[in-house]
Amino acid sequence: MPIHIYIDADACPVKDEVYKVALRTEVPVTLVANTYLRIPKHELIDQVVVEMDPDAADDHIAEHADAQSVVITADIPLADRCIKVGSIVLAPNGKPFTESSIGSAMATRALMQDLRAGGDIVGGPAPFQKSDRSRFLQALDTAIVQLKRA
Repeated sequence: MPIHIYIDADACPVKDEVYKVALRTEVPVTLVANTYLRIPKHELIDQVVVEMDPDAADDHIAEHADAQSVVITADIPLADRCIKVGSIVLAPNGKPFTESSIGSAMATRALMQDLRAGGDIVGGPAPFQKSDRSRFLQALDTAIVQLKRA
């Protein structure tokens, strides 16, 4: 089974980095989004535009991801679904979601949703940094090498 990269693409800040790694390593990439995105014209890069349902992109990725996939997402429930089928899952900041970390990530997400709903917390995640981009590139390279050796 060939290696494949799936990007939860609607708000992904590292698409250009994924393209570079994918072209260098000759690994196909599929961007999944609710709207059409401008992507490079290359046989290794394609996109799937799903319906506007908030879970449509997640469902598409979860249905296609497998143990030979790298999934790029900040969506914790999607990460959980993909880990369960053996995918390597990376957040755009380069931090991996793993079997050992996903439980606490899900719990933290639920707690933060409750706090936001109660008005106790406003705002979102920290701004994306140059160091996040660098960490992501290294993590993606590592994931591809790991899958190629397997």
